[in-house]
Amino acid sequence: MFVIFGIYLALLVAGGLMGYLKAGSKVSLISSLVAAAVIALCVFALGRNGLYAAMAVQVLLIAVFGARLAKTKKFMPAGLMIVVTVAALIAEWTALR
Repeated sequence: MFVIFGIYLALLVAGGLMGYLKAGSKVSLISSLVAAAVIALCVFALGRNGLYAAMAVQVLLIAVFGARLAKTKKFMPAGLMIVVTVAALIAEWTALR
């Protein structure tokens, strides 16, 4: 379970870093770091209930990525992050069962 979150957090931060390096987007970098920190806090500090809180944050991120995808009509990076986030949620939900 923690491996799934670790991989997801690494991809989330990598996406924010790429947005900063390619487009100079400080907002992308900061928002990815904040989201990753919140998810990490939920998962690693709050126990089992934190897992559900982290998954709720991921659902919110899907909404954010969906809005960006609708606005830009470009699959990268928002569409890819939607796919990655949904895959992580499915894996996490399966592991909790």
